[in-house]
Parts: sequence; C-alpha cells; structure tokens
Amino acid sequence: MDAKKGRYGVTAPNVMDSITVEAAFKVADKLKAPMIIDRGGQGEVLEAGADFVAFYAKKYPNVVATLNLDHGGPFEAIMLAIRCGFNSVMIDRSTLPFEENVKEVAEVVKVAHALGVSVEAELGHVGQGVEYEQTRDSGLTNPDEAVEYVKRTGVDCLAVSIGTSHGVYKGTPYLDFPLLEKLVSLVDIPLVLHGGSGTGDDNLQKAVENGIQKVNLATDLVTEGGKYLKDYISKDGVDIRYPACAKVLMDGYAAKLSHYVELFHAVGKAAK
Repeated sequence: MDAKKGRYGVTAPNVMDSITVEAAFKVADKLKAPMIIDRGGQGEVLEAGADFVAFYAKKYPNVVATLNLDHGGPFEAIMLAIRCGFNSVMIDRSTLPFEENVKEVAEVVKVAHALGVSVEAELGHVGQGVEYEQTRDSGLTNPDEAVEYVKRTGVDCLAVSIGTSHGVYKGTPYLDFPLLEKLVSLVDIPLVLHGGSGTGDDNLQKAVENGIQKVNLATDLVTEGGKYLKDYISKDGVDIRYPACAKVLMDGYAAKLSHYVELFHAVGKAAK
C-alpha cells in the first residue's frame, strides 16, 4: 500500500538461481529500493529459491524484500511455497471461467491469510508475446468483474490485463490507459502489471504513474545479462571460468533492473 500512496512502482524481478537472487539484493541495497522477488515453479525449485533468498536476506540485512510465488499452479505447489517461507503467493487461475477463478482463489486466500501470507491473483489474462496480435484484446480485464472479484476473493493484489504480454512481443505493444484509469477508480487494492519486458519505458512509466504498483520483469533482465556475457567472452584473453562469467551475467541483469527501479520512481523508497 506504500507504493499506492507514494505513487511509485515496485520492481518484481523473476529469479532463476543464486546469481539473479544476489543481483536483485545488490540493486535493492544500493538504491535503497523495495523489491518483490518473483520465483515460479514447483517442488525443489521453490525450496532452492527460498534458500537462496534467505541466504542473501541475511547478507543484506537492510534490504526490504518479499519473496513471491509467481504464477502459482497446483494447490499443493502453493502450499509448498508457503511452507518454504514465501511471504506472498500468486495463484493464477486467469484462464478459468470467472466463477471457477473466484472459487479457487478464495480457497487459497483463506489458508494464506491464516498464515500471514499475502495473495495476488489475476483477472483477465496476460498472454504470450508471440500471439500478441491474436490474443491481446480477448484477455483485457473487465472493470465490473474486477470489483466483484476483489470483494469475493479477498485478494491483496490484483494482476490486471491492460495490453501487456509475456515474453518477446510479436507486434507493437499498446496499453489501454483509459481501462487502467477505470480500474484504479474502482479497485482500492494494489494493481500488478505482468509482462513488463519489451513494453517500452514510456508505457511502463506511464502505467506506474497512473496506478500500477508492481511490475513483473523477466525477459529484459535475462536478455541484458546475456548481452553482457556475450560481449565479455568475445574479447581475447578474458577469464571464462564460472566465477568471472557469473559476475558479468549478474552485472548485466543488475544494470537493467536498476534502470527499472529508477524508471518507476522507487529509489530510496525502502524503509525498515
């Protein structure tokens, strides 16, 4: 709610391993910015992710960070995430009919809230960038449904679809800002934007300034890390052993993440 009141956006980088987790903590520490660390998957993937975050949370005690399950699938996987120490879980039932979506999300909310864990869910559906022209309009969030959805599920954050897409866009992204304005006027909980990568700085900054509080990021961060690594190993005489290459990859990931922290006006917003 601090981001909603302060009109800034919290970056939610998707992490894959200890390298990307450390990069997220380094950026948060350096810029004194809050961070929501997204980790998807099931089973051992969740356990390892929680362990990495717990390790770096001790190493960077001044960082304000939350570990969030991204696109939680089966009920059992969501419960495992909670047992592993995730502070927040996203349950994704966005492809189900409205009533089924409400029912399954409400069940998770009941359990999670009893354990002090916050819940994010999605209404409307953010699809894949490769299908953008075919699926963009069909998945947009219905404002009237959003009001009922929040009331009946009790979710803490609502992921909305206003024209973004996951992954690399095939076509030009265009966001429905009048729809966002309507959603903001009707829904009083924080709003989440999935599919931030490739959407463009102007679009993302405008979305944050007009009511988005959390922006999920993955493709842009990994791509930038890959670019840094490609440039590094193309040079003669460099150390291509794991520690050196891992640092370069982390530097690229962190540089792009830092850019978004600044773009979303989140520098200095962490307080402990």
